[in-house]
Amino acid sequence: MFETLKTAFKIKEIRRKIFITLGLILVYRLGCWIPIPGIDVAAMSASIQGNDFMGLMSAITGGSLQYGTFFAMGIGPYINASIIMQLLTVGIPALERLQKQGEDGRKKIAQYTRYATIILGIIQAVGILVGLGSSVSGGLLDSSLFPAHLGWLQYIALIIIFCAGTAFTMWIGERITEHGVGNGISLLIFVGILSSAGNALISTVSQALGLADSQNQQMQIWSLIFFLATVIIIFSLIVFVDLAERKIPVQYAKQVKGRKMYGGQSTHIPMKVNASGVLPLIFAFALLSFPQLIANMIAPNGGFAIWWATYLGTGTWLYALIVAVLIVFFAFFYAQIQFNPEDVSRNIQQYGGFIPGIRPGKPTTEYLAKINNRITLFGAIFLALVALVPSLIFSAVSQGNAGLINAFSTTGLLIVVSVALEFDKQLEAQIMTRHYKGFMG
Repeated sequence: MFETLKTAFKIKEIRRKIFITLGLILVYRLGCWIPIPGIDVAAMSASIQGNDFMGLMSAITGGSLQYGTFFAMGIGPYINASIIMQLLTVGIPALERLQKQGEDGRKKIAQYTRYATIILGIIQAVGILVGLGSSVSGGLLDSSLFPAHLGWLQYIALIIIFCAGTAFTMWIGERITEHGVGNGISLLIFVGILSSAGNALISTVSQALGLADSQNQQMQIWSLIFFLATVIIIFSLIVFVDLAERKIPVQYAKQVKGRKMYGGQSTHIPMKVNASGVLPLIFAFALLSFPQLIANMIAPNGGFAIWWATYLGTGTWLYALIVAVLIVFFAFFYAQIQFNPEDVSRNIQQYGGFIPGIRPGKPTTEYLAKINNRITLFGAIFLALVALVPSLIFSAVSQGNAGLINAFSTTGLLIVVSVALEFDKQLEAQIMTRHYKGFMG
């Protein structure tokens, strides 16, 4: 990857795109430090630390949510809106036809996604202000901005500011995708996770070095070393599985057209083990946390909210079981959308190809479906284990340091790996395109 970056900086056009990407990321990070007037930062931070789900959201935004800044909600509403639009595209024929209309159809779906982002942003902002405000005495509002009897006006102002920050974050991500390198939304999440991880590490090291008792200091340092070693091992495992793929050999028969002979070559169909990436985890966590978010928004101290937090809250065995089942379900659901064995079999047969040992037509379709189901099952089990087991290991070796656990969550590690590999592939593709242009010129 470092060699790819070195080569990319030698090409003026790609170097310009990289600088545009870095500049827009810098604007995003500056927005993550702009405080919002009217919020009690101390109360906001205290309520986030006592909520595992909100702690994970804060880690994804680089700590913006914890400190009540302009980009507090980050790109979260846009991600949820994109997930909903993907599911609706499969279930609603009108949206499916719109997606197949090419560039114009995709632009319309993107516009619908933006509208859904604003709606979800309003709902999420209300949930944050009401839900988190009920968990601390005095609430989250700073009464110095508005009189007590105009508190509703302060809520409206904060909701507008939160949604404006989300809209601006969405705009930055789209500009990176259009004028920079890679997927802008993914890069913003990537930067937020790395920022949270860096802050958590600095805070932990400073806390360990500040201990007066040398014995406790050594225990903290060794605990941090074991934690980082565990992160590296899990990180390596994620990279290994993320790059793993099953290559299905395809042989094309020789065809004589006029005086020339075509075909006769061998190729393969790459089927990735973890083709769905981190999406099943995001789907599962979002679906399971949505009822809790609604309950906290409507009746934070009600019976349903207390029951949900007790039996289905983060850390319970039933929560872990349902998350694992949902991850497997969404992995198969996304695999069915992404890979259609019948279409692949038809394309292979149309161009005179065949899989050695498998008859063309229906047998090829059944063979591809069988291989795809097996690989998807292995990838789903891997995602479920990665989502649950490392969290237990992190809790054991980090001595319950919630900041480290949230900053180095397995979901965050999967996102970091996926985005880094995708960014590297984008750079390689642009470098290759540039070399071809030079050759043709």
